[in-house]
Amino acid sequence: MERHFDQELAELKDALLRMSALAEQSVGEALKALVQRDSALAEKADAADEAIDHMEMEIDDRVVKLLALRQPAAKDLRFILMSMKIAAELERIGDQAVNIAHRVLKLNEEPQLKPFIDIPQMADLSCRMVHEALDAFVYAKPDQAQQIIARDDNVDKIETQLHRELTSFMLEDPHTITRAMNLIGVAHSLERIADHATNIAEEVVYLYEARDIRHQLART
Repeated sequence: MERHFDQELAELKDALLRMSALAEQSVGEALKALVQRDSALAEKADAADEAIDHMEMEIDDRVVKLLALRQPAAKDLRFILMSMKIAAELERIGDQAVNIAHRVLKLNEEPQLKPFIDIPQMADLSCRMVHEALDAFVYAKPDQAQQIIARDDNVDKIETQLHRELTSFMLEDPHTITRAMNLIGVAHSLERIADHATNIAEEVVYLYEARDIRHQLART
């Protein structure tokens, strides 16, 4: 019985890692579509959302069955419940990839407004945060999770700087408003992805150290 339970927990971890990998891939493809002005790739990123949604439902089903049939206690119970919460965060990351893809499709209809430097930087930071947060969860690394939380400010700073730059574009030339607003939307989605990674990291700290550090620092 215990060996079966361990196998089921391992399968739950694998399902979360697959879901995280697909969400990261979707974000990466949406950003690549932006930089390369590839609308077909943006549509591919958009289409991945259905698979991510299906993975969330699969994980929820696994969790319900584990709770009903195994009646886990203590740390195993927290791990299983948090798997469901983390799957929900990953699903929202998939939604943000869709938002980016939709913005890209609109941006590709007009000339490029500015060189893409800061947005890919935000994407790299956000996706690495997601990847490392899942790694911290699956492999019990609360110290790594805390480092991820601290990096959220870096993403926020880039978004703030980009927002100021794009606002200047719009004030100087009203013809840039649509493109600037779409780029602001892309940046906001990347900032939200970093927030979701931070939420996962906070759950990891709670799981492995029994410390609830949510809301200790106000995040914008």
